[in-house]
Amino acid sequence: DASFLGWPFFKERHRRLARELEAFAIPHYDHASLDAACRSIVQRLGQAQLLRHCCVLEPGGRFCVRSLALSRDMLARRDALVDFAFAMQGLGTGPISLFGSDFQRKHYLPPVVRGEKIPAFALSEPQAGSDVGAIATRARRDGKHWVLDGIKTWISNAGIADTYVVFARSEQAALSRAEVQVREHALRAFWDDEGMLVVQGRLTPDVGATLMRALEAFE
Repeated sequence: DASFLGWPFFKERHRRLARELEAFAIPHYDHASLDAACRSIVQRLGQAQLLRHCCVLEPGGRFCVRSLALSRDMLARRDALVDFAFAMQGLGTGPISLFGSDFQRKHYLPPVVRGEKIPAFALSEPQAGSDVGAIATRARRDGKHWVLDGIKTWISNAGIADTYVVFARSEQAALSRAEVQVREHALRAFWDDEGMLVVQGRLTPDVGATLMRALEAFE
């Protein structure tokens, strides 16, 4: 029943998107190899240009919440892993979409939109769970570099991602704005002690689903 698309807060562009989502061919994948399946799904979503709603490419642009909600609803109704892959492309790049510079938007977001790069989101910790107020991971300056000290766990896309968004507390409260630096294998985004960090890390063994692993941040 697509009668809801006639509701007044949906415009013609949303109805066009709904037709694109309905026409998207859900790929067949091996449930025993979810990593490979997730990569394939992201690539196909990018080829179908459906990931364009996950990132804000233009300076001063905004997320279209209606397009995001419509996309997730229609994808999740057909396949949970496809919805998961779609959502993670936006969640893992949120710091650049919301606070990145013009250069960073133009340089780092397009590969995500095309389905060529996969981001991950590292918030939870073994002792804090997903309680942001209880996060213990710390970040401190060391000359021109930052050092992260802490452990993250239950990271969606860990092991298959190209970048990791890692939340940590900054020991330098003087930071007043987002400072974003991106390297070949890691995106670093620093705020004040309520902000985010992205850092390279190494995987540690963890018990859980294939796409949910532990990552221990290191220097």
